Amino acid sequence: MFEKLFMLIKTNAGNAVVGNPLIAPKHHEAIINDASSTIIDVLKGQIETGKLKDMVKYFQFPGIYNSNPLIIKVVNKFANKLNNFYNIEPPVALITARALMPKVMQQLIERSQTEKDGEFNLKNLLSDLTGSRNINLLLDQMVAA
Repeated sequence: MFEKLFMLIKTNAGNAVVGNPLIAPKHHEAIINDASSTIIDVLKGQIETGKLKDMVKYFQFPGIYNSNPLIIKVVNKFANKLNNFYNIEPPVALITARALMPKVMQQLIERSQTEKDGEFNLKNLLSDLTGSRNINLLLDQMVAA
């Protein structure tokens, strides 16, 4: 799943990262890796802080992508990484994060809804994030509620 997430980000990194004149080509691959790890960290954080139900709702009923609290967390965390690790000025880092992350999250949700048995299926995604297959029982109970 993590490799597929990396590829999803790489596919969408065009103008935001690769075509961005403020990002050195030598950093492109590392930034794409950081974008992937940011999404994973935020999703894991949702689980670890007891917000699994909110995350499941987000994947079931995503609503407006750009104003969703989960997307805002992903965008802000990624922008901070761009600023802290690549010395990209905060306004530019935020613009870059906003250009990339909502689109990737939207596609992640769409794939989770259409791939019934694929790696982005919500149950498989949560199992990979937690490292446990026991998440399926809990998820089944949440979906039924």
